[in-house]
Parts: sequence; structure tokens; C-alpha cells
Amino acid sequence: MKLTEQGFLLLTSHLGNPDRRPLTPPQLRLLTKRMTQASPPGDDCELEPRHLIALGLDWELSERIVTLLGDTELLAWYLHRARRLGCVPITRSDPRYPARIRHRLGPESPGCLWLKGDPSLLKVLSAALVGSRELQPQNREFAAQTGIQAAKQGLALVSGNARGADTVGQNACLAAGGQVICVIADELHTKHEQSGVLYISEEDYDAPFSASRALHRNRVIHALGEVTIAAQCSFRKGGTWDGSTANLRYGYTPLCCFRDGSQASQELAQMGARLIGFDELSDLSALSRTGSLFENILHEDF
Repeated sequence: MKLTEQGFLLLTSHLGNPDRRPLTPPQLRLLTKRMTQASPPGDDCELEPRHLIALGLDWELSERIVTLLGDTELLAWYLHRARRLGCVPITRSDPRYPARIRHRLGPESPGCLWLKGDPSLLKVLSAALVGSRELQPQNREFAAQTGIQAAKQGLALVSGNARGADTVGQNACLAAGGQVICVIADELHTKHEQSGVLYISEEDYDAPFSASRALHRNRVIHALGEVTIAAQCSFRKGGTWDGSTANLRYGYTPLCCFRDGSQASQELAQMGARLIGFDELSDLSALSRTGSLFENILHEDF
């Protein structure tokens, strides 16, 4: 692992220690910005707080950065344990890091992604599926058909592995011979590897579930697909609403909502989402930003 990749992990991970205080995304952005504006200390010069203070960082943050970067033995242990558990990190400085996430989320892209499963799935064109946990019968069928059509059309299905639309779509996709990327909000290391499935966590591989993690990972789900399909959404509440409105606000990917007559779908349509039915699922490429998923070339080399 390169020094820059180690640095990302040291600065952004708890490394199995819940009391460790990694940098927040704004702090990481500030550090990155300041480091690109000045020459770092020479190879024979150990980084000290004074070097960071000279870049305009305050004393408390400068000391914390130096302390975090000094936890190399803890990092070595954490990586050794990760290998035994089948978990692999890719940092934002790693060429394997998904270009879709880096380009669409920009400075909001996660500093590190942890993977378990088949990493080659990140090279496959994909469609994202989001939706409520409690589904109406027609919305459940729509989620299942989204997964089936993704499999038939050679696309990986990206979802969040949660109860409801996520698992309905994922199970249907796998049953139809497709491939699934699960962006999870709970412990990565507990997942069992299976053919055609890649699990992704944007935080530590042993980080437990939290509601904030579940909400925060939605932007990664939306950014990984060439189109995002909402099978069902609650009006102005819940993760599907928050993730969908953020997508519409920042333009991660085209958003399509099932035309179920709900207040939520009508409101999202007013904000820029496209309402679709079962017929439109027969050509998912037509729903993407380019109009053809298969003409979209991703420069991602694994």
C-alpha cells in the first residue's frame, strides 16, 4: 500500500478504536486544499504540527493530524485483520477507486471504500434501486422487475441491502442470473461472500449500523448507477426521500420514480424526476443521462 493510501486510512478511519477521532470530511477537504497549495516537508523531515500551522491550520487540528498519522502500528494490525476477514480498502488516491463516485460526488466522495466480494463489479455498468422498507404490492413488483431487467440487460444492480425495495430488487436480480452491488450501513466483515455480489462500506469494515450511516451512504448508491430508480418513496421523510432530493439537487444521476400516483412521486417529478411505469424498465439504457448505457465509457482500470 502506498504512503498516500496509508495516509487516507490513518486520517479517515477509526481503525477498530471507537475512541479514535478521524478527520471529518470538511477537515479532510481543508487539509487537502492546504497541502496542494504548499510544498510538503522533505523526505528526511518528519511532519510536525508547525508545518501544518504554517499552512494555516489551527494548533488543535494540526496536532490531531500528526497524532493520527503516527498510528502506523495500529493501521498494520487493522489491515492484517481485514485481510483475514476478506475486506479490502481502496482509498480516493487509489486508481481502482470508482471514477463515477469521484467525479459525481467530488469533494464529498468518501476518503476510503471497503470492499468484500468481487471488486470487478465496479467496472460493470449499473442501475441503482432505492425505495421504502414497507412496500405496496405494485411497488414491490416494480422493485422486483427492476432487478430482473437489470440482470436481463447485463447491468449490475446497486442498492442498499435494506429491507423492502432493496432486498426485493437484489434477490430478483440474483435469481435472474444478475449481479448486485450492496452499499451497506452495517458491519462489512460479517457479510458472507457469494458469487455475483459485492459489498461496499464507506466507513470502517467493522463499523456497526447507525441511522446516520444509512442516510449518508445514499449518495454513494445514487452516484454508482447510470440511472437511479425509486420504487416507492414517503413524502418528505425517510432515506429514500432525502437521497432522491439530494440527487436532484446535485445531479448525481438521472432519477426515475415509479408512477404510482403517490404524493411523493408527484413532488419528486416537480423537482425534476421522471415518472415511469413497468414498460420503461424494458430499456434501462434509455433512462440514463447519455441515452445509452452501453455507449458510456468508464475509465476505471482494476
